[in-house]
Amino acid sequence: MAGIFWYDGTWSDEQPILTGPMDHAFWMSTVVFDGARAIQRRVPDLDLHCERLIRSAKSMLLHPTLTAEEVCGLSIEAVRKMPADAELYIRPMFFARTGFVSPDPDSTDFVLAVYDSPMPDAGGFSACFSSYRRPARDMAPTDAKASCLYPNSQRALKEANDRGFDNAVIPDPSGNIAEFATANLWIAKDGVAMTPVWNGTFLNGVTRQRMIQLMRDDGMDVRETTLTPEDVRTADEVFNTGNFGKVVPVVRLEDRDLQPGPVARRARELYFDYADSSKLD
Repeated sequence: MAGIFWYDGTWSDEQPILTGPMDHAFWMSTVVFDGARAIQRRVPDLDLHCERLIRSAKSMLLHPTLTAEEVCGLSIEAVRKMPADAELYIRPMFFARTGFVSPDPDSTDFVLAVYDSPMPDAGGFSACFSSYRRPARDMAPTDAKASCLYPNSQRALKEANDRGFDNAVIPDPSGNIAEFATANLWIAKDGVAMTPVWNGTFLNGVTRQRMIQLMRDDGMDVRETTLTPEDVRTADEVFNTGNFGKVVPVVRLEDRDLQPGPVARRARELYFDYADSSKLD
């Protein structure tokens, strides 16, 4: 995996070794990150991802050592160092060095990783309903893109993979639909695009928010609403939005085969048309 890393003012093509057993991040999971994309020098919404990173750090009681603008600048510098046709994942991270239970905010450190990560197949993926739920906002730092939240997704994915599926549909604490294990969830019914209304139990994705705007600007009927498992089971289309794959349809949900539909296809077209506007000079 080709990549480039920035740490402590230095660029390297080898990942730096950062933590040990006494680091707070290693034993207390005080790590936040964000994920953006560079697709052949297109960097859609990179600024918004960097701004969310700062908010996540503050939510996790850390003191960001760089501004969002500085993180964005370093990310662009890294993209320019990689081949122009590369498909990259951009992952800036803040983490704590010291503290006991609570982190010492003044020990916050930063690292940036930008590395090859080909776009996934846009043909579609399979999904099943998960037995795991997203935590409520008073149970976990759900307002942050925090590493400590991801074991929940890992267990849901393992459960789905063991059943022969690629991904999992995860409910919120009330049993309504929250998202997929790795992306935000959408359905289409009678031409209407619907996504779970943000209720603080799942990440209000940058790509999710961008797609709401793009689809509404295109004249589509887009609704943020409460979705039940039955709504998903009986939808005309099911698809995701997320940084990794942007817009990808579900082609099998439990024992039901689905076809990529017109709403998901149009959403993907709109996104990549928008992404073209972010191409670096």
